[in-house]
Amino acid sequence: MTPRPQRPKYGARRRLAAAGSRGFTLIELLVAIAILAVIAVLAWRGLDQIIRGRQTITNAMEDERVFAQTFDQMRIDARSATSDDESGSSAVSISSNMLQIVRRWDIPGSAPRLMVVRYRISGGHIVRYASPPVSNVGELRRAVNGGMTADWSSVTLMGGVGSISARLYVPKVGWTTNMQDVRNAVTENINNLKVPQLGNVPMPRSVTGVEVSIGATSLARPVVRVFLVGE
Repeated sequence: MTPRPQRPKYGARRRLAAAGSRGFTLIELLVAIAILAVIAVLAWRGLDQIIRGRQTITNAMEDERVFAQTFDQMRIDARSATSDDESGSSAVSISSNMLQIVRRWDIPGSAPRLMVVRYRISGGHIVRYASPPVSNVGELRRAVNGGMTADWSSVTLMGGVGSISARLYVPKVGWTTNMQDVRNAVTENINNLKVPQLGNVPMPRSVTGVEVSIGATSLARPVVRVFLVGE
């Protein structure tokens, strides 16, 4: 007859049960907490870098959009510049922190008129000022040579601007910031007009291109664009 196995005594059973269901010690808990803390710190740093990178990309895209809108408006104005004989002088002129363009303005249902447009910095913003459409030479002279009155409109194009400068391309001279070069070109074009040419074709332009440079506080170097005049 096979002997029956003896069951452990009550005290021995308690010791075996305690050994099989033993919990974590304090050192093990501290190690686990330290590991979780390191993982949390690494995860937070990664998430913070992702958020910062996303914000940087968003800001860069917004700056690019604003620059594109500003330069696109300048391109439209330069392309619509009138001829020198219509404006009585160069249709494009520059001065300290200002670009001025005399452009055509087509009004539906009426004859085309001229308008004087100025780009300048005001309080760290590039502002486009526009005169009302002029209908005679006297109004044009006052708009070109005078100050901006209450009937001028103004639109703020972009902020955070530190400087705006421009150069003009004068045929036979090249790029220049000296308006005397432009005036000399206008005088030469007038003197070179032939009698059969008068009234048939417009006088050659004294300025055929304009280069605009905008320096922003968020950029390491200025952004430069070149536009054709009256293209």
